Amino acid sequence: MTDSPVSTRPIQTVLVANRGEIAVRVLRSCHERGLHTVAVYSTPDRSAPHVRLADEAYHIGPAEANASYLDQEKIIDVAHRSGADAIHPGYGFLSENADFAEACAEADVHFVGPPPEAIRAMGDKTAARRLMEEAGVPMAPGTTDAVASTEEGEEIAAEIGYPVLIKAAAGGGGKGMRIVHEPENFAGAMDRAQGEAESSFGDGRVFIEKYIEEPRHIEFQILADHHGNTIHLFERECSIQRRHQKVIEEAPSSVLTPAVRQEMGEAAVAAADSCGYRNAGTVEFLVDKD
Repeated sequence: MTDSPVSTRPIQTVLVANRGEIAVRVLRSCHERGLHTVAVYSTPDRSAPHVRLADEAYHIGPAEANASYLDQEKIIDVAHRSGADAIHPGYGFLSENADFAEACAEADVHFVGPPPEAIRAMGDKTAARRLMEEAGVPMAPGTTDAVASTEEGEEIAAEIGYPVLIKAAAGGGGKGMRIVHEPENFAGAMDRAQGEAESSFGDGRVFIEKYIEEPRHIEFQILADHHGNTIHLFERECSIQRRHQKVIEEAPSSVLTPAVRQEMGEAAVAAADSCGYRNAGTVEFLVDKD
């Protein structure tokens, strides 16, 4: 894996390429550190709180995100016009776009986030599973490659043992996922998962893993710097969810023993190191009933 170049130029001006609550939070943090801030906004967001809070604000297009907050060229152009040293993407929009991270590097603007190589490696779930397997990170039994056909998928599911989970290789948010409890339902579930993945992400690839019933969803926060140092900041319990989205986070988790907590923390650091991760991030785990 080729590492991206690291800028050592001090950051004095930050462009926040987002809107709403997340943009306001980033802007406030920048102000607390004495940094000059730049906002971007679409036409309907002209008077939004993040626009009023920033030191400068630039119009980047109409309401449609593709013509404003997702337009990479416009955002990088604003960075040059404003003299921004860095672009903070917040979450959503361009925050997980490896091409945008690369475009920032080419424009000599620091991307506040992981390097493009890490974004690509972890954005594709099958590639991520291969990396985790090589790094010795515990995973649910399953495939490390996309399933080529329904017949292959049925064979893999029988080998893993039902229930199984069919998951989209790209994207997230619960899209392209189907739980299958019985072999006779596999073909229809795979067809629906592939169709939803294709329509949601433009990528119909799916893989299969063992479905863990009534799991605990526990996340470990990690921080990795440009000098090869990675630490974790312990866990958050995120098991209370609606439609695969977290509703409540609490810490510490009540189900982890000190030994399991240590093992999971070490696995989280290994996961980050395996893909050359930098910046803040989250490693998510499922903990079964046993």
